[in-house]
Amino acid sequence: MAVKVNAPSLLRRELRRRAERRGPGFIAVSSSTEPWQEVENEYKVARRCLEVIRDYRFPVHALTKSEIVLRDLDVLRDIDEKAHLPPDLAKIRRDAFITISLSTLDEEIAQVFKPRAPKPQERLDALKAIVDEEFLVGPAYIPVLPFISDGDDYLDQMIRAVKEVSACYVFVGALTLFGAGKQMFYKVLEKRFPELLPRYDQLFGASHQPNRFYQYRLEKKAKKLCEKHSVKYRILP
Repeated sequence: MAVKVNAPSLLRRELRRRAERRGPGFIAVSSSTEPWQEVENEYKVARRCLEVIRDYRFPVHALTKSEIVLRDLDVLRDIDEKAHLPPDLAKIRRDAFITISLSTLDEEIAQVFKPRAPKPQERLDALKAIVDEEFLVGPAYIPVLPFISDGDDYLDQMIRAVKEVSACYVFVGALTLFGAGKQMFYKVLEKRFPELLPRYDQLFGASHQPNRFYQYRLEKKAKKLCEKHSVKYRILP
């Protein structure tokens, strides 16, 4: 594993250029990888990047699985107080918000697919702690796992958990599988849920995502449950 220890200095250079040319934009932290991994406790790369973002007054959306983000709430609060949202995001009215991602609340299922990731209860505890600090925060149930954590009872439990911790919103999204990741996921299915392989083949085919009907049905189901439990679905309407 390599740690990009120079990331904060590279980010500072790029944000300086952007700020000079076009003014502050919007930054999504963790759009492709987890910034708050265990090594972050030692290297503090994510924290130093947030400090750069704060210095240039860019708004930020922090997406993470890790409770380590709690360490950096002070910097995120500074961003929330000092940054400038682009006009097209003015409806949010907050300059820093945090999303905690989960695929399931079931500890056993989580252990099968993400054995080294923080446990679901640890993520819910982190979510509640961030709620208590009055941030704009909510969970992203992305991806829910077809035929495993996307059933009516599972989803109802997940949405109720949002209500119970008074989170501000929730995302629900389908599983996507690319390249080697798809092969690895199917190997886990073959070992732990072999009976589901034909259903996954039918659902995904040669694509990296489930068919449109599945996605439409999942979206409709999530919205209905959010209405049932008076939970906001997504940050913006």
